[in-house]
Amino acid sequence: MSARSRKQARKSLPRFASEEKEREFWAAQDSTDYVDWSKAVRVVLPNLKPSTATISLRLPASMLEDLKVLANKWDVPYQSLLKVFLSERIERELKKQKSGV
Repeated sequence: MSARSRKQARKSLPRFASEEKEREFWAAQDSTDYVDWSKAVRVVLPNLKPSTATISLRLPASMLEDLKVLANKWDVPYQSLLKVFLSERIERELKKQKSGV
């Protein structure tokens, strides 16, 4: 049995005057007092676009040219191809870390 008894009632959520007030509230509260997370359902938001940040990246000219050649063969912008390559490598490295290799 969890710290919160199944028979114990959950607190009701207050109404918030603004998002700022809601953020302050949740920063100071334990959500398990208000939400039964055992009944939570995972939500998939397929059209949600992740936020992006602009960076400046210096590459050797030859590497950039090779990237552009590959991107041209795949008929995609070279920046998009670079993001794909980075994403794949990051995923591979994170999997290696999890497996302890």
